[in-house]
Amino acid sequence: MQKITITLPNGSAKEFPRGATGLEIAESIGKRLAQDALAIKIGGELKDVFLPLEKSAPIRIVTWKDKEGMEVFRHSTAHLLAQAVLRLFPEAKPTIGPVVEEGFYYDFDLEHHFTPEDLARIEQEMMKIAKEDRTVERMELDEKEAKKLFKDNPYKLEIIDEQEKEGLSAYKQGEFTDLCRGPHVPRTGMLRAVKLTKLAGAYWRGDAKNRQLQRIYGISFPEEKMLKQHLAMLEEAKKRDHRVLGQKLDLFSFDEVSPGAPFFHPKGTIIYNELLSFIREEYRKRGYDEVITPLIYDRSLWEASGHWQHYRENMFVLEVDGKEASLKSMNCPSHCVIYGKSFKSYRDLPLRIADFAPLHRNELRGVLAGATRVRKFSQDDAHIFLAPGQVEGEIFALIDFLDYIYTGVFDFEYSIELSTKPESALGSAELWEKAEASLASALKKKKLPYRINAGDGAFYGPKIDFHIRDALGRNWQLGTIQLDFNLPERFGLEYEDKDGRRKRPIMIHRALLGSIERFMAILIEHYAGKFPLWLAPEQVRIVTVADAYNEYAEKVAGALRKENIRVRVDKRAESIPKKVREAQLGYIPLIVTVGEKEASSDTVAVRTLDGKVKFGVEAGEFVRLVRKIVAEKALSIGL
Repeated sequence: MQKITITLPNGSAKEFPRGATGLEIAESIGKRLAQDALAIKIGGELKDVFLPLEKSAPIRIVTWKDKEGMEVFRHSTAHLLAQAVLRLFPEAKPTIGPVVEEGFYYDFDLEHHFTPEDLARIEQEMMKIAKEDRTVERMELDEKEAKKLFKDNPYKLEIIDEQEKEGLSAYKQGEFTDLCRGPHVPRTGMLRAVKLTKLAGAYWRGDAKNRQLQRIYGISFPEEKMLKQHLAMLEEAKKRDHRVLGQKLDLFSFDEVSPGAPFFHPKGTIIYNELLSFIREEYRKRGYDEVITPLIYDRSLWEASGHWQHYRENMFVLEVDGKEASLKSMNCPSHCVIYGKSFKSYRDLPLRIADFAPLHRNELRGVLAGATRVRKFSQDDAHIFLAPGQVEGEIFALIDFLDYIYTGVFDFEYSIELSTKPESALGSAELWEKAEASLASALKKKKLPYRINAGDGAFYGPKIDFHIRDALGRNWQLGTIQLDFNLPERFGLEYEDKDGRRKRPIMIHRALLGSIERFMAILIEHYAGKFPLWLAPEQVRIVTVADAYNEYAEKVAGALRKENIRVRVDKRAESIPKKVREAQLGYIPLIVTVGEKEASSDTVAVRTLDGKVKFGVEAGEFVRLVRKIVAEKALSIGL
């Protein structure tokens, strides 16, 4: 019997009969691992855990604890959803069912309009199929077989025409078969905890010219306990939803005249600009130069960078002067243009170019989600050009910069991923190995734990991604450090080294907050709309007991304004309880009351949002305290 050698992530190797499956390998390690195994990863490619292995290879058993495992699990649940819908509504035409940040969805073409009652029935049918514990099988198809199998579904036929050259496959569980690349869980019985969360409309391919479909969203977990915890978190998340709070607090709005592009109102603009000012202040300390760059570029620039070949479907393409052009979707090519405009010496490096230019990406209509997934946004984006010997030190500095922002300013916990070469990548294998080794070495020397996210690097280079955890325990990918040996080569960038020879610089792409729009949305939900004092659109509200104390209130307000504190005086002829309550509902961090006692003693009564009240605070001392809290960007207010 022929043997194959399987190497595990810990470096251990073991022989198995040729044709052994990932499940059998998992069983040889432990019964629990076999029960939890959802897929295997060979190199950067996910495979079904139930398929035979024909040759020796390094593999990793993928479980729910892995990001890829969660995606396999939830995509499998999307198939379970489609199977249940077809049992109850045989005339429905399933289209696509991808995994999204909040779980998964499946789009259906059906004359009947789904109702909440239908969702309950579909959910029950999904649980029935799960209990049947159907075996999941993969089917390899040629174009003729695929078209025969899905002859009654025009959506699947369209996909078949698009993917025919890449190879076609389908997955079968019981009577249900769906066109899919996979991988999938081995049995439907693993999908034990499911909740269908909402209904929505969606156009096929996200194009309003196409037929409108019905989208069913859902979430799934390996255990019922995990589902219950998640549903409790969702209830809390509803209260914190940035779309709801953004409207309630008059921060921003959305309009169909420009889908996926927030309209920032004055209060929201204050927060936005405070974030930019904070980053700009840190840039000055760290040797960054800010630039302003155009928003429309000729196709030739994107061809030079490789984006036209690798990213065009995400770009807004238009015609300028009779030639194809695109709205800027990222800043890196324009920064290469700036670098190339003048001679550079080794003394000029590292050169750190920062840019807050508005970016546009043609996201599908169906995936737009408030300010967390938009078409128009700005990043705290920068590109650093440097000599090979400067890479490690610069990465150390960037990690320290990120750590200061996440833990020192916003008090976020974070985890780290090293994302490696994707299938569609620019440059030689040698360059990629060198870049990946540089990033891994920097993380190890900083003694930072990280996990490998194989195959998820940018097309031009590997990256370190930083995932923060918010107040509800949700993870968000924010910061990124990307090492790039390719773009400097493609743009012919050079510098003169100490030996007088022309050499190629290395390029680091980095963002810290990431999209400012998305970061704002995360902050709104993290703080439940109750921003720390330095970020609050209105920092102090002064309420007067009667008109006689308006002049004193304005005096205190004037002293605050001299310190650039955002303050408003409420002089309305309303009761103090009503004015205080309205300020509390607006999440004003500091509410100051002035009356006869305060005016006569040059003091104020101060109330915080957590209900603490302090009387007799000397007005000048209050101004100094507020100035200090804002300057230190403190997260709490100590009275």
